[in-house]
Amino acid sequence: MRKVSRKSVLRKNVDFTLLALPALVILLVFNFVPMPGAVLAFKNYNFIDGIFGSPWVGLKNFTFIFSTSDALLALKNTLVYNAVFIITGIGGSVLLAILLNEVVSRKLLKLYQTAIFLPYFLSWTIVTYIVVALLDNSKGLVNIILHKLGFAGVEWYFEPQYWFWIHTILHFWKTMGYAVLLNYAYILSIDPAYYEAASIDGASRFQMAMKITVPALRPIILINFLGALGRIFNADFGQFFLVPLESPSLLNVSSVLDTYVYSALRGAADLGMGAAAGLFQSIAGFALVLGANFFIRYRYGRDRAMF
Repeated sequence: MRKVSRKSVLRKNVDFTLLALPALVILLVFNFVPMPGAVLAFKNYNFIDGIFGSPWVGLKNFTFIFSTSDALLALKNTLVYNAVFIITGIGGSVLLAILLNEVVSRKLLKLYQTAIFLPYFLSWTIVTYIVVALLDNSKGLVNIILHKLGFAGVEWYFEPQYWFWIHTILHFWKTMGYAVLLNYAYILSIDPAYYEAASIDGASRFQMAMKITVPALRPIILINFLGALGRIFNADFGQFFLVPLESPSLLNVSSVLDTYVYSALRGAADLGMGAAAGLFQSIAGFALVLGANFFIRYRYGRDRAMF
């Protein structure tokens, strides 16, 4: 009887299974098949002996990664940037989703949704060209406007003090679309009766947002937070490698773990060190997710946690 019920369930959900199949194949090929290669983190790899024939070196690859000031700078930048990205990303996406919910005109709503979501589909290569068009020292739009207003132009690619904010703004602009629409869809699922009752009681739109909308969004906010926390040791390679145009002047503000490992591999071609860095990022991120998930389960209940 149990086998029959399983077959009937699979038969009823065959369409959904087929839809999920490409994503499952991609997940299997790119996330699970390469896992045996993690042993490279503990080996002095050479191409002749291969992965499993290369000699073991213990934790030498890990100590080498974090024994230099450049590596510590990259680690610090990675953590600081991601902490700021989490705060601005979650807070900004919730705010924009609430503002979208206040738009009455359907035409304007579609326009705003398109404008917010479009950057999400742009590659960092395209974004790099956009940034160059804006910040180029001689022909950039920003410097042209500054000259028109009587101010001196700024050599943006030689002035590191501006780039923390440039990276923060770019990351928010490019990645906010998905989170905004996710939060907006969650807002649409809230029972309108709550807003009607609050309106009868004389609550303002701001009070409704703070007392009804934001508390209702708490589960999705916590899930987004856990997901972002798991990637806190990973930076977007395209953003920090392409957008600054590899300017030496911007190295201190654009060096993250991913670009540091790439530079080290490009110079020494040490696959063991690259594997060690990737394994460290994965294990550290996973440990943070476990800890944060445990805290959320303890503080807010099991239904609010990811697992």
